[in-house]
Amino acid sequence: MPTVAFHTLGCKVNFYDTEAIWQLFKHEGYEQVDFESTADVYVINTCTVTNTGDKKSRQMIRRAVRRNPEAIIAVTGCYAQTSPAEIMAIPGVDLVIGTQDRDKIIPYVQQLENERKPINAVRNIMKTRQFEELDVPDFADRTRAFLKIQEGCNNFCTFCIIPWSRGLMRSREPESVLKQAHMLVDAGYQEIVLTGIHTGGYGEDMENYSLAKLLWDLDKVDGLKRIRISSIEASQITDEVLEALQGSDKMCRHLHIPLQAGHDAVLARMRRKYTTAEFGNKIERIHKIMPGVAITTDVIVGFPGETEEMFREGYRFMEQMQFSEMHVFPYSKRTGTPAARMEDQIDEEIKNVRVHELIDLSERMQLAYAKQFVGQVLEVIPERAHKGEANSGLIMGYSDNYIQLVFEGSEDWIGSVCNVKVTEAGVNESRGQLLRLPEMPRVLIV
Repeated sequence: MPTVAFHTLGCKVNFYDTEAIWQLFKHEGYEQVDFESTADVYVINTCTVTNTGDKKSRQMIRRAVRRNPEAIIAVTGCYAQTSPAEIMAIPGVDLVIGTQDRDKIIPYVQQLENERKPINAVRNIMKTRQFEELDVPDFADRTRAFLKIQEGCNNFCTFCIIPWSRGLMRSREPESVLKQAHMLVDAGYQEIVLTGIHTGGYGEDMENYSLAKLLWDLDKVDGLKRIRISSIEASQITDEVLEALQGSDKMCRHLHIPLQAGHDAVLARMRRKYTTAEFGNKIERIHKIMPGVAITTDVIVGFPGETEEMFREGYRFMEQMQFSEMHVFPYSKRTGTPAARMEDQIDEEIKNVRVHELIDLSERMQLAYAKQFVGQVLEVIPERAHKGEANSGLIMGYSDNYIQLVFEGSEDWIGSVCNVKVTEAGVNESRGQLLRLPEMPRVLIV
């Protein structure tokens, strides 16, 4: 039996794409092995969000070549799309395929088996207007199923290379989304996470259809317990989306809404499509319609031109927003973006100080959010045994509002729905007590 090994760098969309590519190999009779093992084919799914992503991608490519010089080395993903010549120049690389035409990877591998001549299969992504259909009927070792509903981005933020690596907005046909949703529920998944490069933009390239309409159609899927949106821009939370969030009892009380900066001047330089006032107004409306909602966010620290006064003002704004968690990143130059060419770059030491201040703020807000639910009963879907204490009889999972709860239980309950009382609040995880034996999924997830 031929073997294939994968290594994925970057975001959740990349992990989805890797799962989809694995399905193609699986259908052809391949066995998946660990990346550190000897394999016949290595697939490296690359990231190019930062220059560091490029570097790590090259390191993993070279590691695969060293592991088995006779193997077919296939490179896909964002770095492959933007810099195919750089990758083709690495000795041992056989195939570069970018962020489109991944459905053709098996014929390319078969071609290489017959004639070992390197193939550069990358095309101009900006000319692509169709969503690439790649189904994932199940996910290894996951109890939350990811469902990719769109690809690409039209925003062109000044710090971001993604439109050039993923192309412009393309939405998946609703019939295809719903078909895969039914497949996932039939496979035993009770939570589906809608994902994409710019998830909230779903439907903007369609007539008479929108993200809100998709949410209502997914609400009708029998057996589906939870619908979670992986990320959505504040500007894309329309009145219709708010109505769906309020009206569907399947919508998770958790939204990831990237802020990126807490000062209007910085947001303008980033070319973001909102002001802090507009962002704050949207957050306020969400809290009104979804009591107890967890709102997580992304923040970039030390963007070119961010003064100490701007940072302080942004810090106060973030405090007011009462996020349940912030993902904080120091600004990193991305070659090829307008921000990388800006002259007023911030000193790395200043960035690091600011990053640590915001991480401390995030942890305080995370703890304050979790404390609200001590004594309350939440529905939790266990994901795995708790890694912190070996053979402890503890399992962990997430509530609908994204509190990670650890409690006594059996690994047989993974993928089921448990009623858990929150007994102790924590920063990264909280403790709970099982109150009722779980509702087992119709099909056990293995």
